[in-house]
Amino acid sequence: MFLMARRLIRPRRWTPSDRVDRGPTGTLTVLRRLPTGGRGPEDVVFDHEGQILTGTAGGRLVRIDPVTGDHRVLADTGGRPLGLHPCADGSVLVCDHDRGLLQVRPDGTVEVLVRAAFASNVVQARDGTVWFTTSTSRWDLENYLGDLFEHTSTGRLLRRDPDGTVTTLLDDLKFANGLVLAPDESHLLVAETAGYRIQRHWLTGPRTGRTEIVVDNLPGFPDNMSLGSDGLLRVAIAAPRNALLDRLLPLPGFLRLLVWNLPAALHPKAVPIAWAMAFTLDGNPVDDLRTSDGSYGFVTSVAEHHGTIVLGSMTENDVAIVQSP
Repeated sequence: MFLMARRLIRPRRWTPSDRVDRGPTGTLTVLRRLPTGGRGPEDVVFDHEGQILTGTAGGRLVRIDPVTGDHRVLADTGGRPLGLHPCADGSVLVCDHDRGLLQVRPDGTVEVLVRAAFASNVVQARDGTVWFTTSTSRWDLENYLGDLFEHTSTGRLLRRDPDGTVTTLLDDLKFANGLVLAPDESHLLVAETAGYRIQRHWLTGPRTGRTEIVVDNLPGFPDNMSLGSDGLLRVAIAAPRNALLDRLLPLPGFLRLLVWNLPAALHPKAVPIAWAMAFTLDGNPVDDLRTSDGSYGFVTSVAEHHGTIVLGSMTENDVAIVQSP
């Protein structure tokens, strides 16, 4: 996945905290792989009937039975679906990298709600308010590492009101990614992939509009997140942090520019690992499950439903059902 484009970067200096890794609490064991009929099931979510929803690189929105493995194409977005949110009316909100925020109706028709570049993840409140993230305004999915290298922090958190009004709530985010709405709708949790952290943005109460760090200094790159039926915040970790990148980020930008333009064989490589973590909503760690046995890799999403845990990946063809700890 570490593909470098020959493009000028605009490095911004940032000093990450020293990596703290307490190690796994258990082994992530793949029980079954369920074909999607495509490639790159980047996000996985359970719908209201306990079926798995995912999107593939070809633009298809797919529904998979976690028991039988049968899959059915619900729609073609005409782009590249990433984050998903099943709605109570049977429709699905889709963050599409190419087209923005979409709504796929039960009959398969697709409506563009908001045109946005690199729309990443989405949630919806009971009153129809929608929040979604955009990861970067400067890079596309194929060249996302450019954003991590230059660290210009152009990610955003946006709100779409039921009347269609769109408001930017947060900007300057470090590759905004996974998004979770608290069960009482009091706050949002936002993953910053390039910041190795999860932030809380308050929607109600005395701290309305304020943002605070909930989980900081993660040992890997947090990607999509979900809230399980067990009440835990599930966080996909795409890869461990890269020591070379961490050393380069605080230094003058020309050093990153030099590394960026090295031959591909000398570029930093993602460590092949399948990794998912779980926290309470207050950020207390519960599980840290990993495997590097090659059974699955580059986990970009994780979801839990009544004890069934499923993983999605940008690089795999299948979703994976894994053993519960």
